[in-house]
Amino acid sequence: MDYQTPKPRKSMHAQIVQELGMHIVSGRFKPEEKLPPEATLCEEYKVSRPVLREATRVLTAKGLVYSRPRVGTVVRPRVEWHLLDPDVLFWLMQSTPHSEFFNTLAGVRRILEPEIAALAASTATDADIAVIEAAYQRMEAAKTREEMLQPDLDFHRAIADATHNDLLAYMCNMLSLPLRESINLTNLRPNTQQLSLPRHQAILTAIKNRDALAARYASLVQLDDTRTALDTVMNVLTPL
Repeated sequence: MDYQTPKPRKSMHAQIVQELGMHIVSGRFKPEEKLPPEATLCEEYKVSRPVLREATRVLTAKGLVYSRPRVGTVVRPRVEWHLLDPDVLFWLMQSTPHSEFFNTLAGVRRILEPEIAALAASTATDADIAVIEAAYQRMEAAKTREEMLQPDLDFHRAIADATHNDLLAYMCNMLSLPLRESINLTNLRPNTQQLSLPRHQAILTAIKNRDALAARYASLVQLDDTRTALDTVMNVLTPL
């Protein structure tokens, strides 16, 4: 499963999850603060207690709240939130200024991606390398920024898969949504394809050569270029 933009919610309990989840992540309800009483929320959303309780169970599963008898439903500390849950991650993206969120993402990528590239250089099979190269070739063939987006995502996903480390691949998959948004932004930079392709090709070449040090370095160079692109784009966007 690719964790991209969450699908629109249709059921009433799902809409409540969406609204309360967004209120929690955005800080309207703060950690250790109690949510409004059940009766108040049932009246506000025009739903029965079973519907509201189902929504509360979903929020509990996402690490956002806990419920106790005679206490009510309480927001958990932020460090206990399941931040890689697709919904929680989406709410975080929606409620955090772009510059702040993408700075956080850049830090995570700088820790993960160079080591993933280095590991892939050591563990990738010929079939893995063929998948990475095919994604790069689709990037190269793209005629527009929009056409370049999915191959770029596939390129990074294929490198993670080539590590044959299920946990690393899972973490990268869970970060698909913010990575997609980051690439969407950096692709707004003028001449993005001409500037980006050589960085990705260097990573591919290092992995093909089974050169872990070169793969790590090439990934760092690509991430530095991503930071430059983000700064360039952010400087011309109206702050959110």
